[in-house]
Amino acid sequence: MQRKNKEHYVNKDSVKRRISGAFSFRTVTLCLAMLFLLIFGCLGRVAYIMLTRGEEYRQLAADNQLRDTTVKAARGTIYDCNMSLLAASEPCRNLCVNSYRLNLKFKKYPEEKQRCFSLICRRIAQVLSLDEEDIMTALSRSSDPQARIHKNITSEEIRLLEEFFCEPFYIKDKSTVDLRSCFYYENSQNRIYPGQSLASKLIGVVNADGDGETGLESYYNSELKGTDGRILSARDSRGNEISDSYETIIDPVEGNGLILTVDKNIQTYLENSLTKALSRTKAKGVYGIVADVKTGAILAMSDKPDFDLNNPRELSASTDSSELSLLTPGTTEYKEKYSELLFRQWNSFCLTSNYEPGSTFKIFTLAAALEEGVATEKTGFSCTSSIRVADTVYHCASHKAHGSQTLCQGLMNSCNCFFISLGQRLGVENYYKYFESFGFTERTGIDAANESISIVHRRDKMSIVDLASTSFGQSVRVTPLQLVSAASAIANGGRLMKPYLVAGVLDSDGELIRKTEPSLRRQILSESTCEKVRSMMESVVSEGTGKNAYLEGYRIAGKTGTAQKLDSGTNSYIASFLSFAPADNPQICVLIGIDSPSGYLTSGGALAAPVAKEVIRSTLDYMNYEPQYTEKELSAVSFTAPDFIGMPLWQARNIAAAEGFEIKVSGKGENIISQFPSEGQLIARGGVVVVYTDKAGEAVETVVPDFSGKTVSEVNFLAAEHSLNVIFSSGQGQDALVSYSQSIPEGTVVKAGTTLTVTFISREAAAD
Repeated sequence: MQRKNKEHYVNKDSVKRRISGAFSFRTVTLCLAMLFLLIFGCLGRVAYIMLTRGEEYRQLAADNQLRDTTVKAARGTIYDCNMSLLAASEPCRNLCVNSYRLNLKFKKYPEEKQRCFSLICRRIAQVLSLDEEDIMTALSRSSDPQARIHKNITSEEIRLLEEFFCEPFYIKDKSTVDLRSCFYYENSQNRIYPGQSLASKLIGVVNADGDGETGLESYYNSELKGTDGRILSARDSRGNEISDSYETIIDPVEGNGLILTVDKNIQTYLENSLTKALSRTKAKGVYGIVADVKTGAILAMSDKPDFDLNNPRELSASTDSSELSLLTPGTTEYKEKYSELLFRQWNSFCLTSNYEPGSTFKIFTLAAALEEGVATEKTGFSCTSSIRVADTVYHCASHKAHGSQTLCQGLMNSCNCFFISLGQRLGVENYYKYFESFGFTERTGIDAANESISIVHRRDKMSIVDLASTSFGQSVRVTPLQLVSAASAIANGGRLMKPYLVAGVLDSDGELIRKTEPSLRRQILSESTCEKVRSMMESVVSEGTGKNAYLEGYRIAGKTGTAQKLDSGTNSYIASFLSFAPADNPQICVLIGIDSPSGYLTSGGALAAPVAKEVIRSTLDYMNYEPQYTEKELSAVSFTAPDFIGMPLWQARNIAAAEGFEIKVSGKGENIISQFPSEGQLIARGGVVVVYTDKAGEAVETVVPDFSGKTVSEVNFLAAEHSLNVIFSSGQGQDALVSYSQSIPEGTVVKAGTTLTVTFISREAAAD
């Protein structure tokens, strides 16, 4: 019995041991299985991350351990033809934020992030005068280690920002965030333009990344941009930079420079004249080009209104922003309209737009007819005010019959009917041949961005009616640059040159590495034909519709034009004047256009010709051209002051009376010791010479009055009243003329006896 109990006890312990061993085995097995599953799961996860997100995590690690800073290269400098500075780069500092690190610091405080970000944005916006929304956008780029907030911040702005970043920035639980480790300053380059708005549409705009966006900055971006440098530096786990021994520097390479064909002085003359024209005519816009007829080099090109290159994203005061004022700032519609107005402001009409040239186009019909021999200088035509071609009736602009005319008179009168008849004599094939030769079916090839192309009839689709309208400048659209290029060929003996804007390229050391040579596109006319056309165009200025461009001593050849803008939806016009000078040996070609002028005067002869005259006179004077006066012009304009010094006063009075001018005396002596104007200077007939008879006599001064809008006789009276000498340009003794401009501005204080030039224009609206 005891043995059985013992055996039973033994068996019981054995069972317990077996159960315990089995449980332990299963436990160990389960644990090992779980361990292996965990290991394989981790390995699988690692493999998954490596394969799918490995590059992302490697980049994040690199961002934490290395700092790769771009050092912006300076863009190349832009000079005018005389090496006057037009555009340059200067070092500046930009405010940037490591958005990834900033967002990481607020990861533990998601409920506080928005409030804190708003506080940061508000403070930065106050210092930099920025929109808080734009700053918030930069801060919210949670994966961006280098988000630029603002360019070109000043030292004072940096000081104020540093004060803010150094202050403890508290979060809800009194924890602080070190903003200094998230915000930093990037060394960069800022583009500066000393001339501000000078040649703004020609030079163009650079965007926030330093790339050219419009104009020459865009077209020559690869030359100007240069190569950025880099600074690679190591950082510790807290993001602090380690010693310089871990730093690698790759220096930036400055971009190439440009030497333009543009002359800063001629550009200034053109822009000043266009600005005055825009103000006088209340036009939608004005434009002008001055070109060297022998080489094709563009000496000046401008559109008004323009903008300040140093603030290109601000709408100019002269830009029509009435559409914008109807929208709510900050809305999508407002931003879209603002962008549209900006691009319109940056757009160059001379390069990127085309228009119906009107009567300026008649000189090309004339040249083709003479070259082909279908007309001569003796060719006549009787204008009855209209002409029928097929089923279409065309009228002269004035709707008046010009009667019997020679070829020259037809051009002087700008007779539509005469030029339609010349076009019909040429025929479609012959006419189109010259149409192509003058370059009206192709771009000029100028080195500028977005050059427009003309809109013309196809040769195989051109009817005799199309030919008729094209012959006097309708039903075709050409660019201002195409017109200047073609007119320059007439001035240049029939040689069509390729226009260009960049004369040379400089390397970063200022050495010339490439020079632009004048390029002949083709010979299109004989010298004899060009000489005849130039002579007739000179008659247009001296006796025809272009008489408001007549300038004593300067031989100007030109053609007026007035073209209705058929696509504008309103009764508006483009008044233009196409010219070159001097007519006997042309040096420059000048085109002036007035887009949609206000008032009853709309003709190119009344509005554009006077502007061209101002530009031509200033440019030729600058080029040291000596005016060549005829005897008639010289006697009408002025004569030289005699030498009165040492002469008794009574004798000077007798000479003045005999010569037809006035003596004004300052002092109490009897003999003249000085005079103004001095001997040999030009004074007008009926003018004044101020003489001084003692040293105690002070120089007599006077204020220049406003001569605008006055007749010749009224100007004479006002000048005498203010002791001034006036030289009349275009129209002495003709009360049909009114004063258009004066060489010395109204309100200027000058010495009595000073000579100024007053320019007159006809107030009759010549049809052209």
